Amino acid sequence: MSEDLSFFTAYLFVFISCAIGFAFGIYNWIVIRNVEPDNSKRTSSDKKEPLVELKTSDGHSCNEIMIQTSERIQEGALTFLKAEYVFLGVFSALFAIIILFVDRFRFYTTIAFILGAITSTVSGFIGMYVATRANVRVTYKACSGGDALREAFNMAFRGGCVMGFCLVSLALAVLTCIIYVYLAILQPRSIVEFTQMFEFLAGYGLGGSTVALFCRVGGGIYTKAADVGADLVGKNLLGLKEDSPENPATIADNVGDNVGDIAGMGSDLFGSFAESTCAALVVSGTSVGLTSGANFFFPMVLSAAGILVCIVTSFFATNVMAVDKKEKIEVTLKYQLIISTILLIPTIYFVAKFCLPTEFEFVTGQPGSEIIIYSSANKVMICALSGLVAGLIIGYFTDYYTSNAHSPTQELTQACISGAAINIIQGLALGYLSCVIPIISISVTIFISFKCAGMYGIAIAALGMLSNLSTSLAIDGYGPISDNAGGIAEMSELPEEVRELTDALDAAGNTTAAVGKGFAIGSACLVSLALFGAFITRTGMTVVNILEPIQISCLIIGAMIPYAFSALTMKSVGLAASKMCDQVKLQHARGDRDPTECIRISTEASLREMILPGIIVIFTPLLLGGFFGPKAVSGYLAGVIFSGVQMA
Repeated sequence: MSEDLSFFTAYLFVFISCAIGFAFGIYNWIVIRNVEPDNSKRTSSDKKEPLVELKTSDGHSCNEIMIQTSERIQEGALTFLKAEYVFLGVFSALFAIIILFVDRFRFYTTIAFILGAITSTVSGFIGMYVATRANVRVTYKACSGGDALREAFNMAFRGGCVMGFCLVSLALAVLTCIIYVYLAILQPRSIVEFTQMFEFLAGYGLGGSTVALFCRVGGGIYTKAADVGADLVGKNLLGLKEDSPENPATIADNVGDNVGDIAGMGSDLFGSFAESTCAALVVSGTSVGLTSGANFFFPMVLSAAGILVCIVTSFFATNVMAVDKKEKIEVTLKYQLIISTILLIPTIYFVAKFCLPTEFEFVTGQPGSEIIIYSSANKVMICALSGLVAGLIIGYFTDYYTSNAHSPTQELTQACISGAAINIIQGLALGYLSCVIPIISISVTIFISFKCAGMYGIAIAALGMLSNLSTSLAIDGYGPISDNAGGIAEMSELPEEVRELTDALDAAGNTTAAVGKGFAIGSACLVSLALFGAFITRTGMTVVNILEPIQISCLIIGAMIPYAFSALTMKSVGLAASKMCDQVKLQHARGDRDPTECIRISTEASLREMILPGIIVIFTPLLLGGFFGPKAVSGYLAGVIFSGVQMA
C-alpha cells in the first residue's frame, strides 16, 4: 500500500462489521425465540405453525416436562453464574487496585482491564442465556416429524451462532472504542508515546484472560464433577440410562455442559482473541511504519473481515447443505471450518495489501544495542495464512483422534472389551499421540512467523488462527446445546426415535467440542508467545539465556506449574464428584429426586476449588518479577508455555 490507512476508513469498516455481526447474532436469536413449545405462551403468529404435542406412557404432557426441565437447567445455570460473577467482581476490583498501584496511579490500564473483564463476563452470560433456551427448542424440533433432523440441527447451530457472532463483535467493538478514546486523550506522536498507549490497551486482554481463567477452571470443575458423579452412580451402581429422570444429578450434569463449554470456552477464546490483538499492538508500537496513519489497525480490520466471512460461511450450514441424514451432521460442521478457511485466504491477502505499508521495520532491544527486524505486507500476510492453515490442521487431527468415524476411537472402543485398566492405558497413549501433529503444525507456524515479522508475526499468526473465531464458537456452542436437547428428550420420556435423533446431534457435538478445544489450545500457545514477545520488547531483552542461573531455575519452575495446576483441578473434581456420588446414593435410598442439592454441591465446589489454582497462575510471575527481575519472569514464562501446551 503506497498510502497510509486512514483512521476514518479503519473505524468505519470495523464498526460496520461489528454491527453486522451483532445484528446477525440477534437475527439468529429471533429465529430461535420464535419457536415456542409452550402453548400457553404462543402468540397468534406462533399458532400458524401447529403445536407438536406428545404424551408420556402415563398420559402426562411431554411438552410440559420438556419446558420444566429446561427451566431447571436455566435456574441451575443462573445460580452458578450469580455466584461466580460475585466472586469475579470482587477479585477483579482487588486486582484492578493492584494494577493501579503498579501503574503509578495512571488509570488507563485499569480502565482497559475493567472493560475487558466486563466484556468477557457479558459475553459468557449471553452465550449461557441463549444456550439454556435453545436446548428445549432443539428437542421440540426433533419431535416435529418430517424434516425434524434438519430443523433440530439448524436450531442448535443457530444457538451457537448467537454466542459466536455476538462475542466476537462485542469484543472487537469495545476494543476499538477504547483505542478511539485513548487516541483522542493521549494524542501519541512518537514511537515512545504509541508504545505507552498500546501498553495501556494491554489491560483489556488481561481483564478478559483473568475472567477466562476462573470461568474455565470453575466451569471445568463444575461440569466434570457433575458428569462423573452422575455417571458413576447412575450408570454403574443404579443401572440407570444416560440422563435418566430417576437420577437427581442429571440436571446438574446438563447445567455443567453449558457452564464448561459455553461460558468457559467462550471466555477462554475471548481472552485469546483480546490478548493476541493487544500483543500485536504492543509490538507494532516499535515500528514507525505501523504507527504512521492507522496502519496499526491491521489486527482489528483482519478480525472484522473475519466476521463477514463467517456470516457467509454459516449460510452453508443452515441454507445450502441440507442435513437430512445423520451422517451429514458431522460433515456439515467440518465443512464450516474448511469453507471459512478457503474464503479467508483471499480475504487476508486483500486486508494485508490494503492496511499495511509495502515495507516496514521493528526496532527492539536496549538503546545502543538495538535489533532491527525488516518486514513487509507480504510477509505479514504469510504469518496470518500460516496461522489460519495451522488452525485447520489442528481441527482436522483433533477430529481424527476424537471422532467415532476414525480408527483411533474405534481401537479404543475395542480396548474396552479387555477391561478398564487396558482402556485407561490405551486412552492415555492415544491422548499423548494426538499431540504430535498439532505441535508440529504450531512449531512450523512459529518458525515461519518469527522469520517473517518477529514477535509481531507470531501475534498475527494467532489472529490468523482466530480469524474464523465466530464460526469456531458457533460449532463449539452447538455441542452443549444438542447435548442438553438429548438430556431433555430422555427426561421427558419422548419416543425412542426422538432420542436417537438427538443422540446423533450430540455425537457430532462431542467431536466438534474437541475441535473447539484444539483451536483454543493452538491459539493459546501462539498468543502466549506473542505476549512473551511483547514482554521481551518492553523490557528490552533480546534473548532468554538458559545458561544463566536465574533463568534456567525459573524455566524449570515454570515447566512445573502446569502439572501443579492440573493436579489441583483434578483433585478438586475428585472431591466434588465424591460428594455428588454420596448425594445421589442418599437421595436414591430415600426415594427423592431433588436436583437443587446436586447443583449446590457442584457450584460450591467449583467456586471454592478454583481460587488456589487461579492465585498460583496470576501471582507467581508477579512475585518472581518483584524479587528477581524480568530475567526470572522470562525464564518462568518460557517454561510455562512449552510445558503447558503439551499438557493441554
